Amino acid sequence: MSVVSQVILNADDELRYPTTGELKAIEEFLKTGEQRTRIAATLSENEKKIVDQASRELWRRRPDFIAPGGNAYGQKQRALCIRDYGWYLRLVTYGVLAGDQTPIEAIGIVGVREMYNALDVPVPGMAEAIRCLKDASLNLLSDEDAAATQPYFDYIIQAMS
Repeated sequence: MSVVSQVILNADDELRYPTTGELKAIEEFLKTGEQRTRIAATLSENEKKIVDQASRELWRRRPDFIAPGGNAYGQKQRALCIRDYGWYLRLVTYGVLAGDQTPIEAIGIVGVREMYNALDVPVPGMAEAIRCLKDASLNLLSDEDAAATQPYFDYIIQAMS
């Protein structure tokens, strides 16, 4: 949910007009719109490159994941991991576009630890995978855009740690 949506819903719930502070928050949100859409476009246009690079780096760091008995051993399991990386990258773009972590929380974080634990997927390994995804993504962005994007990856990593 974007700042605009939040302001409107809060004001409507309280049967009032948006406050001056809320309007300033909307103004700041709109000023960063071009940057947020540029970041989301870069990430989505480079999804395959980012996911491939991140997964190669994860397998390099943690070869035990793809070794016999590892959670990503075999083509099917590896494909499922790669699918999840793309899903998390998409979650980051949602957060960037909204300028808020709420979409990440609502769509992807609630219950994630329980789900991975139930599937016997090591949650610390998923946090490491998101770190690799973060590195691969931020390397494609300018310093300013990377700084604006980093907190969304960090939010997911923190939720899995």
